[in-house]
Amino acid sequence: MPSSDSFLRQLSSKQGWKSTSKRWVGVVVGGVGASLKQMEGLNMYGGENGIFVMKKRVMVVVDQSSHSKHAMMWALTHVTNKGDILTLLHIVPPSCKGSENSSSSSYLATTLGSLCKACKPEVEVEALVIQGPKMATVMSQVKKLEVSVLVLGQKKPSPFLNCLCLKSSTEEFVEQCINSLECLTIGVRKQSNGVGGYLISTRWHKNFWLLA
Repeated sequence: MPSSDSFLRQLSSKQGWKSTSKRWVGVVVGGVGASLKQMEGLNMYGGENGIFVMKKRVMVVVDQSSHSKHAMMWALTHVTNKGDILTLLHIVPPSCKGSENSSSSSYLATTLGSLCKACKPEVEVEALVIQGPKMATVMSQVKKLEVSVLVLGQKKPSPFLNCLCLKSSTEEFVEQCINSLECLTIGVRKQSNGVGGYLISTRWHKNFWLLA
């Protein structure tokens, strides 16, 4: 399978997308000749032969649903590289109150974070639990953390809603993120067992079938 960086370039570069994040991996700074000014503000780690590679931060919005967990694992295997940061963001609605909701949300985020770390130890994993409006929280965290790639889980559209030319709240949320955020935003839906692979949606692709 090609590297995650080349895969992301296939999804984005042909359409002229350019990340505004300082952690985007499209640039590699290496060698003794790299000045401190070039490195200023970049989150880098040491590689082989003295080459420094920028980290990128990949964020996945997670919850109890299977489609968000599929998106999380897809991001881990297809988008992250060694040294990257995978941020799992779990958003608690403002209406939810009480210590029981808080503890269950923390447990979910911690459990998913531990799973990702066990599957790919070379990736740094962090889990965030934030209470607030979903879209506003995602937008603020993407900007605050300088996210390079945002991955969102999508579920199979309802035939009933399709007949009425309507979209579910999940579909509307994913589309709003794809069209509004500056970072590369990817909607991911796992295909049925009989078909296999994933359907990928970005600002320039709609339900692009990825077999791997």
